[in-house]
Amino acid sequence: MNTNAANAVIQEMRKKSILSADDEFLYIEALEYMIEATDDTDYMTELGGYYYEMKIYDKALKYYEMAYAHGDSWAAEGLGYIWYYGRTGTVDYQKAFRYYSKAAEHGNLKSLVKVADMYRNGYYVEKDMQKYTEILEDAKRKMEHPQNYGDPLPEIYTRLARIRKEEGNTDEAVSLYLDAKDFLAKRIMYTGFFGDRNIMKWLIEDLYTLIPFDETEFDLYDLYYVLKQPCRVRFSYRYQPYIIESAFMNGRNVIHFNDAWYGSIDDFFEKAAIHNKRLTAVYGQLYGFEIL
Repeated sequence: MNTNAANAVIQEMRKKSILSADDEFLYIEALEYMIEATDDTDYMTELGGYYYEMKIYDKALKYYEMAYAHGDSWAAEGLGYIWYYGRTGTVDYQKAFRYYSKAAEHGNLKSLVKVADMYRNGYYVEKDMQKYTEILEDAKRKMEHPQNYGDPLPEIYTRLARIRKEEGNTDEAVSLYLDAKDFLAKRIMYTGFFGDRNIMKWLIEDLYTLIPFDETEFDLYDLYYVLKQPCRVRFSYRYQPYIIESAFMNGRNVIHFNDAWYGSIDDFFEKAAIHNKRLTAVYGQLYGFEIL
């Protein structure tokens, strides 16, 4: 392998929404080769991020720390998440606050949001709801014109929506949630990251405490709400109809779709696919949702 071949593999794998075992092996091998050949921290953080997404946190930690040691301040975000959530077995809020703060100093708004969370929860720092709100309002101003779907608009807007809800400003809360939903759906098309799906799930759950659900007009992500009850839903993709069925079996909410069973709604959103393409990756091409 040489750098041209390794880069070609990496570019090819980035385009796929599902990697086979062979794809995964080639992708990891190519990233490891580029790390060794170039010392480029972008490859270190990419491999660390891949392992994080696959929930192999010890290896994610290894490559985030490697990138940080090479001067990549943005790797601090990944390190913050590992220590904040105790991904490798130990929660350390002091380390989390230090890494999030370092990344935020270099313009990482997602890390700034997590610094705000630490003030909200009183993790390592004294609990301060006013500071929490001020940091979020500042983050929203700094992100006035999002440039790509990695920008933390959903993270900021969902938190501000909850604040507006508590203040009794339902209309603005709903508007923030809907903007976050639209932005996040497009992000998930490209990333498939479980953390983004969790944000979407919580967003949908809260949104429908504020507005009634409209059975005549809904989309894929509204199924986080719909599939909680036994039902059958029809939608179309490339002029072909498909059926999703939700049922309770042995006390569990299971989903049947496209000749496959999923053990939970989360499992469905993670794995459900058509022609080897995850539903979340073709979100914009799914239409005609209706409850049967």
